[in-house]
Amino acid sequence: MQKFIHLTAKAAPLDILNIDTDMIIPKQFLKTIKRTGLGIHLFHEMRTLSDGTLNSDFILNQPAYHNTEILVTEANFGCGSSREHAPWALFDYGIKCIIASSFADIFYNNCFENGILPAIISESDQKDLMHYLKNSENKLVNVDLPSKKITFNNITIDFSIDDFRQQRLLEGLDSIGLSLKHLDDITLYEKKRTQTMAWL
Repeated sequence: MQKFIHLTAKAAPLDILNIDTDMIIPKQFLKTIKRTGLGIHLFHEMRTLSDGTLNSDFILNQPAYHNTEILVTEANFGCGSSREHAPWALFDYGIKCIIASSFADIFYNNCFENGILPAIISESDQKDLMHYLKNSENKLVNVDLPSKKITFNNITIDFSIDDFRQQRLLEGLDSIGLSLKHLDDITLYEKKRTQTMAWL
């Protein structure tokens, strides 16, 4: 998994409350167990019209927000089912950070397994950042994980993340990576267990 330390990138304001995982990646695209190839289906029902053409009104289809890597959205992002395809689709599309005032718990945890930073900010800061992105030609936002700060338009705000999850992203460690940090201890334990409990 890639390390997340600093990110300065284009941000898009997705001003919708309670975006669920079926909105992020609809159920008909859940036939794969691969983490790649899902980005083209991200927000499918909002990004495309009934005839399959792109919806020019959808924020990510607008030229100003092409190559967006940061998504700024409303509260309770990622609610609904627990499908891990949702962060897979976001990351495959190129989204590396999602900024919101709150996230659904399972989606929030899944982000850390896939190298995405879900940054929690206050509702007032979220409104200010959303307003700035909607009304400024400059769409760049800086996210600094070590200091837990977001900067835009010479304004710096704080985001919350616990120290353990912060360190995981800084080191680029998912749950398997965390386990492998103790590989020597695991190997030693297995060796001893084979010697003392050979029947297992």
